[in-house]
Amino acid sequence: MAESSQSLAPAETAPPTERQREVLDAALALLVEAGETLTMGAVAQRASCSKETLYKWFGGRDGLLTATVQWQAAKVRAAALPREGLDRETLATSLRSFARDWLTVLTSETSVALNRLAVGQAGSEKHDLGAIVLENGPFAMRRRLSVVLEAGRAGGLLAFDSVDTVYESFFGLVVRDIQIRLLLGEKLVLSQSDVDADAARATEQFFVLYGTAAARR
Repeated sequence: MAESSQSLAPAETAPPTERQREVLDAALALLVEAGETLTMGAVAQRASCSKETLYKWFGGRDGLLTATVQWQAAKVRAAALPREGLDRETLATSLRSFARDWLTVLTSETSVALNRLAVGQAGSEKHDLGAIVLENGPFAMRRRLSVVLEAGRAGGLLAFDSVDTVYESFFGLVVRDIQIRLLLGEKLVLSQSDVDADAARATEQFFVLYGTAAARR
């Protein structure tokens, strides 16, 4: 069968509808406010919908939690890359965009609160929010960015042996100690210009570490 797409982009599940996004935003707000006391009834009330609708869409509390974390993580996306003729600037633009989104989401009040809750519930036998956030947050970011990194290697612009290792390097360059400082309560505020500058810096440092001669031309 012929390829129907002319670009490389990470495969994603179908995005939520507008009404479902409203419900997920309501759930995120409640997670920040109420933490582990989040219930289907509370979400239904906040989102002005029935519990029956929530169960139909998400299957239960864990399904709702998973969809909520996925919705927050979906705000970090890698730009589609051409299948052929990838150049350094196009790859750099994709990496900068990913880094910019990543920092914006990670430093948001919602993500900080969600991650604090996840740490507190990690390993819990009931409603393990830690496992849900790990699978649909960091692990999802890894899968999404790996497509871009592999495209850079296939295009002769990046040189590395392990995609996991190179992902961890990019993560370290972008996030640094910002996330842990926020989780520990530091009142750190990044302006949009700060985020843009950090994303550009991390991308250039990444090319110094992994860029090939072709990427430096």
